[in-house]
Parts: sequence; structure tokens; C-alpha cells
Amino acid sequence: MAADNSKQFWKRSAKLPGSIQPVYGAQHPPLDPRLTKNFIKERSKVNTVPLKSKKASSFHEFARNTSDAWDIGDDEEEDFSSSSFQTLNSKVALATAAQVLENHSKLRVKPERSQSTTSDVPASYKVIKSSSDAQLSRNSSDTCLRNPLHKQQSLPLRPIIPLVARISDQNASGAPPMTVREKTRLEKFRQLLSSHNTDLDELRKCSWPGVPREVRPVTWRLLSGYLPANTERRKLTLQRKREEYFGFIEQYYDSRNEEHHQDTYRQIHIDIPRTNPLIPLFQQPLVQEIFERILFIWAIRHPASGYVQGINDLVTPFFVVFLSEYVEEDVENFDVTNLSQDMLRSIEADSFWCMSKLLDGIQDNYTFAQPGIQKKVKALEELVSRIDEQVHNHFRRYEVEYLQFAFRWMNNLLMRELPLRCTIRLWDTYQSEPEGFSHFHLYVCAAFLIKWRKEILDEEDFQGLLMLLQNLPTIHWGNEEIGLLLAEAYRLKYMFADAPNHYRR
Repeated sequence: MAADNSKQFWKRSAKLPGSIQPVYGAQHPPLDPRLTKNFIKERSKVNTVPLKSKKASSFHEFARNTSDAWDIGDDEEEDFSSSSFQTLNSKVALATAAQVLENHSKLRVKPERSQSTTSDVPASYKVIKSSSDAQLSRNSSDTCLRNPLHKQQSLPLRPIIPLVARISDQNASGAPPMTVREKTRLEKFRQLLSSHNTDLDELRKCSWPGVPREVRPVTWRLLSGYLPANTERRKLTLQRKREEYFGFIEQYYDSRNEEHHQDTYRQIHIDIPRTNPLIPLFQQPLVQEIFERILFIWAIRHPASGYVQGINDLVTPFFVVFLSEYVEEDVENFDVTNLSQDMLRSIEADSFWCMSKLLDGIQDNYTFAQPGIQKKVKALEELVSRIDEQVHNHFRRYEVEYLQFAFRWMNNLLMRELPLRCTIRLWDTYQSEPEGFSHFHLYVCAAFLIKWRKEILDEEDFQGLLMLLQNLPTIHWGNEEIGLLLAEAYRLKYMFADAPNHYRR
């Protein structure tokens, strides 16, 4: 009976995701032979349809149509195994695909990008999205044939920059990792850090444009307030704080199976595998156990907020930075079982305390109803309405609410929008900027939004705007792009931070 209801649901709800229907502009022809004839007959009509609907579809309508679509079993397997299924004629399929691709290229590809196809890209500039793609490169020619409109054709010409390679310090321009200027900066950091009492104000000034990888772990500990400025006290402080953390583990961690903590631990256990799923480092069982302990101890020590989804992301930059203290090579594929128990305990404890220091400044983001995020999103809306009224009115015209995309920007501190290497560079500045995570982040989000104003104004419907804003193309970003983003954010802060009424209507 359930199966019959499932089939009826999909048949009467043809617009829902999962239903097979002819989609104009799709890369592949429909698989259902019952639709092929109608699709070919109406091809000429399709060409007269405007590219984008001028009617604004609301978020509520979109959510209502899709809210329960994925909860019902798909009867696709049954359709394919039924006796009425016929093999799709290969000539019809090829002709249909060719026509769709031709129409797509005429209407969708902009003139300035039409010349930039995959065949024009030199071999040395091929894009590898992740380390796992390198293993699949042998079959890339077949993939390109099956997917002639692959995203590679619209990407800029750049050197090879994997998604996660060189997490700790990656420059998208392909510049040498250590120039004369960088060596000078590194020496300046070492002098500051080795002095009897480190000048924290001077350290913040040096850290604002980025911290060299070699000194980033100790710099982050100092900037977060975890380590004292006095060099003689640092060793004892680290030893005491690490012992204190593992005292919490002995005292509280076994309570994760108790009834009043089960829900918290269960949610943490679900979220951990979702943390940076493309990076093998974070899929190792030992790393996931470390994250579970850090998050669980933090949650039960902060009952006002407890654990909230998104906090799991905030551990990863600290973990990677403190891991890099013991690992020379890139860490994304490093097997942490090669480290000693003492090293792992140090990384875990330091990650916990630095994450705690960060969250102390933004805890109202995670208390009941998350009032901190609500206020920051409202402030972002007011700020954008003053600095770019055209973008603001564009959102209003198509009924896009800032909360629908900016909630994640505030909740995860843009970690879901940027590669991890960029987040680490961004946090160099956040930790050197007074109230960086709680205040400066607002101006970074505003600069980040306006960075995509052309792409935003090109979208003329609700769904197109929301899909763009939730999947912004930052895969190739590195230190260069983050530096420009921070410079623009600093300009906005300089204009508006000391005059809040200036951006209020």
C-alpha cells in the first residue's frame, strides 16, 4: 500500500524533485521513453520561451513544493524494471542531446566566455577540484565527452590548485611560497615571539596581512589569549591547561550515554562525518573521536547554548594549524596514527581551548533562538541597503530574505563558502582584529556579498538567486582573493563602524 501511495505521489506531483520530465537546458536527454516524443515535438516551442521567468516565486512556495519530496520512497527502480520499459533509441537520444546543447550554448553562454572551452585550456592549467580527482584523471577524456558543458570551460586560466592541497598556506596566484619579503616577515615574527614579553599589539599588526605557516600555531595561541605574552610562563601554562582539559574528559565524557546528554552526543556523532567530507584527514576515525570529545566537553560546560550545528566546523582550522606544528608535508592526507599519543593530546587540548576562546566572544550566536545571528543578519541587510541599493532592491524584488543565505554565513563564519585554506588565512586577520569574529565578520560578509553583485543581478528568479548564493564559486580562492576581500571589508568598517546610524534608514 505504501508503495502505491509513493507512486501516486510522484505521478500527481510532477514538479517535485525526483520526477522525470523534459528540462530545457539539461545536459542529458530525458530517460523516460514516454516523454521523448513530446519533448521532440515541443522543441520548437521551447526555443521561444524566455530564458528566465520574470515572475517572482517566493521561498515559501519553493519550500512547500519540496519539503516532503525526499521523505517518500522513489519508485524509479520499479519503473526501470517494469515490462513496459523500452530501450531509448540511440539516434533520437543523440539528436535530442545535440539540439539541447545547441540551444543551451546560444542562450546561456555569454559572448565573452563562449571562446573559453575545455579544448582551449592548456594541459598545465587543468583544474583539479580535490585530491581524489587526481586519481580519476585517467578517465577525464571520457567524462568530458559525456559532459561537454563541464564547469571547466567557464573557469579562469589558473595553475593547478587542488581543493584541499596545501590547506595551511595556499596562494591562488601560484606565487612562490617563500619570497624575500616573506622571509623578512617570518624573521620579524620570530623576533617578536622570542622576546621576553611579546608585544601583542605589534604581533596583531604583523598578523593582519597573514601569518607565516611556520609560526602560525604559536601566534594563534597568543592572539586567542590562550598563551601568556611572557615566554617563561608559556610552557607551564600549556602543561596546566592540557592537564585541565583531560581532567574534563575523565570527569564528564562517560556521561555522554546518560539520558540527559544522549541527544547532545547523538547530534555531535551525526555531524562529525559531515565536517569537511572532501578532506580525508577528517574522515579518519581517530580524528572524529577527537572532535567528538572536544565538542561534547564544550557543550556540557556551556549549558546556556549547548551544542548547536555549525560549531563542529569551528574546530577544524585550529586542528589543522596545530597539527601542522608536527607535520612538514600537506596535512589533508596525513595519517594521524603516525603521531605519538603526547602529540595528539597536545593538538586536541589546544584546539579545545582556542575554540572555547573564540566562542566566548560569539556565544549569543548559539543560545536559544540564536539572537546574535538574527541581529547580525539584520545589520547586514541594513548595511547592504546603504552600500549597494541596487543589489538590495534586487533581493526584495524576487522575495529573497537575507536570513535564507546569510544565516549560514554567520553561523559557520563563512566556512561553508570558502576552502579551508582560505578560512585559515581569514582567521589570521580575525584574531588580529579587535572583536574580529563578533564584529569585523559583519563587514567581511558585506564585502563578500557585493563581490558577487554582477552574478546576483544576472539572476532573475528566486530559485536562481538562492542557488547562486548557496554555491558561490570560490573553489580557486587563495591568499590573494582573501586579501582583497579583507581590504574591502576594512574600508567598509572604516566608513560605517564608528557611525552605525550612517547605515540605518
